[in-house]
Amino acid sequence: MYDTIIIGAGPAGMTAALYAARSNLKVALLERGIPGGQMNNTSDIENYPGYANISGPELAEKMFEPLENLGVEHLFGSVEKIEDQGAIKKVFTEDEVFETKTLIIATGAFHRHLGVPGEEELNSRGVSYCAVCDGAFFRDEDLLVVGGGDSAVEEAIFLTRFAKTVTIVHRRDELRAQKLLQERAFANEKIHFIWDSVVKEIKGDKRVSSVMVENVKTGEVSEHKFGGVFIYVGLDPVSEFANDLGITNEAGWIVTDNHMETAISGIYAIGDVREKDLRQVTTAVGDGAVAGQEVYKYITENF
Repeated sequence: MYDTIIIGAGPAGMTAALYAARSNLKVALLERGIPGGQMNNTSDIENYPGYANISGPELAEKMFEPLENLGVEHLFGSVEKIEDQGAIKKVFTEDEVFETKTLIIATGAFHRHLGVPGEEELNSRGVSYCAVCDGAFFRDEDLLVVGGGDSAVEEAIFLTRFAKTVTIVHRRDELRAQKLLQERAFANEKIHFIWDSVVKEIKGDKRVSSVMVENVKTGEVSEHKFGGVFIYVGLDPVSEFANDLGITNEAGWIVTDNHMETAISGIYAIGDVREKDLRQVTTAVGDGAVAGQEVYKYITENF
C-alpha cells in the first residue's frame, strides 16, 4: 500500500514525487517509458528559470536524480484502469494491481495526427512527430513542418541544423508562435512558408517523397517534393484509462480545482493532462508542487 502513486514521470510527476517524498510519504512513480515525458523530445529549453539554455533530456535527468535518494519507488507499466474504492484507489497495469491512499495523474499529452492518407503508412519512414529524435536522419533534405504554434516553429528552427530547407505549412496567414520564435524563423534563410494551406496527402513508396497541399482559400491543390514531414498540430490528453471515472471534459482533459484535485476525493491531476490554458515545463512543475503538498494534507486529515 502506497501513500500516493504518481502516474507519469514528466516534470509534473517528478515534482509531485519530490514534494510528497519530502513529506515522508511512501511514494511510487509509475511510468511506461524513460523519465522526462515530452522534455525528452525537446532540443533546447530556453524559458526554464535558472538556465539560459538546457536540453530537455538533461533537465529531465536533473529532475529525476534526487528522487531515488528520497526513497521514491520507480515502477514500470502502462495503466489500463483505475478503480476508486473510497479510501483506497486501485491502479491496474497490464501485469499488476497497485493499491494507494491517493493518486496523482500526470500522464501528459501526445501529438495529434493529421489523419490524412499516407500518414500512418509512412510513419517512421519520413513522417515524424519528433525533430529532436529524428532530425539527424534528414541531412541535406527538403523538409516540411506542419503547424504554426511554438512547437512547430521551434522544431523547424532545430531542423535547419541538418536540412537543406525547411518549409512551414500553416492553415492561417500568420503564425501563432511567440514573437521571438517568429522573428528567428523569418530571419533564417533556410526556412520558407506556405500560408493558408493544409496537408491533404503524404505520398511515397518506401519513404516520403512528396506532399499534396491544399490552399484553404482557393481550393487549389499542389504537389511539393519533400524528404520528410514533421507534424505539430496540437496535443491530445493521455487519459483514456480515466474515462469511466467522470473526471474529464468532453475532449478528455482532466478537470481539477486550484488544489489539483479532481471530482473524486483523493485523486489529483497535474501537468499537460489537466484542463488549463498554458502547457509548459514551468506550469507542470507548479502543478506538481501543489499536488505533492495536497496529498500530504489529505492523508493527514483522512488516515
